[in-house]
Amino acid sequence: MAGTDGVPTIYPTILYDDAKAAIRVLTQALGFTEEAVYEGKNGSVLHAELSCGNGRVMLGSKGREGVFAKAMTGAGPSGVYVVVDEVDEHHARAVEHGVEILMPPTDQDYGSRDYMARDPEGNVWSFGTYAPGSSD
Repeated sequence: MAGTDGVPTIYPTILYDDAKAAIRVLTQALGFTEEAVYEGKNGSVLHAELSCGNGRVMLGSKGREGVFAKAMTGAGPSGVYVVVDEVDEHHARAVEHGVEILMPPTDQDYGSRDYMARDPEGNVWSFGTYAPGSSD
């Protein structure tokens, strides 16, 4: 199976009306690192990859051609969970950049500390200390 060398095998993929604005929010406010951005001649984002830890999310502009873009037509908001070590500091950065916070940092019954935010196009991003599949 792919991914046994530490490379993630799951990549959430989200299409945005304004992918460039989404990249700004995700990198400046939510701590992602821009790995690759490929733009079309009209300025749309054909494909972008942003990383956080050893995970990545792929994104692009809505309204393009292709099977995936057509399959995603009318898709609603997505929810993505991201593991971070310093939840309170991460949350403070998001607040500083004006990100809509749906739930402030909260200690969960299952041992995690999480917060939840919404990006400008309605996608819900959860950040917390729970790492699925870890032995901690």
